[in-house]
Amino acid sequence: MTTISNGKKLGIYVHIPFCVRKCAYCDFLSLENESALIHKVYIKALLKEISSFSLVYGDSFAVDSIFIGGGTPTIILPSMIDEVIQAIKSCFNVEDDAEITIEANPKTLSMAKLEVYLDSGINRISIGAQSFNDYILRILGRIHLAEDIKKNYDMARACGFKNINLDLIFGIPAQSLGLWQETLASALELEPEHISFYSLQIEEGTKFHKMSLDGTLEKVTDETDRKMYQQTLKTLTGAGYVHYEISNAAKAGYECNHNIKYWTMSDYLGVGLGAHSYVEGKRFSNIRDIEGYVAANLENGGELPDYVKLWESSHENKISDNMSEYMFTGLRMTKGIGLSDFEDRFKLSLQTAYANEWQVIDKYIKRGLLIMEGDRLKLSLKGIDISNKIMSEFMISEEG
Repeated sequence: MTTISNGKKLGIYVHIPFCVRKCAYCDFLSLENESALIHKVYIKALLKEISSFSLVYGDSFAVDSIFIGGGTPTIILPSMIDEVIQAIKSCFNVEDDAEITIEANPKTLSMAKLEVYLDSGINRISIGAQSFNDYILRILGRIHLAEDIKKNYDMARACGFKNINLDLIFGIPAQSLGLWQETLASALELEPEHISFYSLQIEEGTKFHKMSLDGTLEKVTDETDRKMYQQTLKTLTGAGYVHYEISNAAKAGYECNHNIKYWTMSDYLGVGLGAHSYVEGKRFSNIRDIEGYVAANLENGGELPDYVKLWESSHENKISDNMSEYMFTGLRMTKGIGLSDFEDRFKLSLQTAYANEWQVIDKYIKRGLLIMEGDRLKLSLKGIDISNKIMSEFMISEEG
């Protein structure tokens, strides 16, 4: 690894869009049950994109995190995952201790796959457990049972993985507070290093959204949803986990470095279908059509892909964009944002930057929903319950 003298760090997100079956709640960009030939062509295009971007950013950054997400990356051949990892290591300056994560759904892992992942340098697995109740899993449309979670988890441990995350969802139709508590207890029995816990959101275009419009979806009440969230915090912190972000808790030292980049406005490059990036103040995202994505990467003769065809959108952030995003993402972290860091970044105080909004913001502080403590501003536990409303006050116009 070549040392980058400027100290700039980069995270790389790799999107593998393939899955066995679309879940009832899923609005992620994923393609069901595609053939091995499609996998092969897609990976070829992905490798070209990685190589091309290395010409732009390869000498400017040291890569300290890689996250392979989906879809379900673990359904394609493990050799393809290894190809991707080796291409990134060959094209970029990847730090020796970089956090390298792969998302996995239960029932898609094998010891042979895990050994390839480990040998390729992957050192963190994020398992999409969602629930430890088989009835709830069927409602979600998952392909696995609760026993598959434990089997795949134990397999990963036996293979040598020392950093495992479990993704869980609460607020699911027919899920009671008691059933959620049972899922939390089952997760804690496995002693993962990290647990993510998300409140179910009904997203447009999903099966759940259609059921909601038809009136056939029995939604959990907002009150029950908030009780589940508060119970989660009590249970996880009581078990020694650090609640470091609204929907994430970890054993000390096992916070997800890659996701922290999103919440702290650090640089990250997204490669693959529909992947999003934020590099050097510019946001851009790839097209979501797989044929167009493959063509943009493979059907041009130059060293760089045809960005006009590859990008769905690009946007050079204004100062107001950066301020808003810094606040909106930073307040997701339980430690909040640093007032002096804000001033160093934007050359004016938080109160000056938000002079037009300060009267409302100050009311949140006085009500104990926002906490101004020393050099930091953060959400209180009560504030988290209405975090979107509070954060919207920090979205300012260019003139703001």
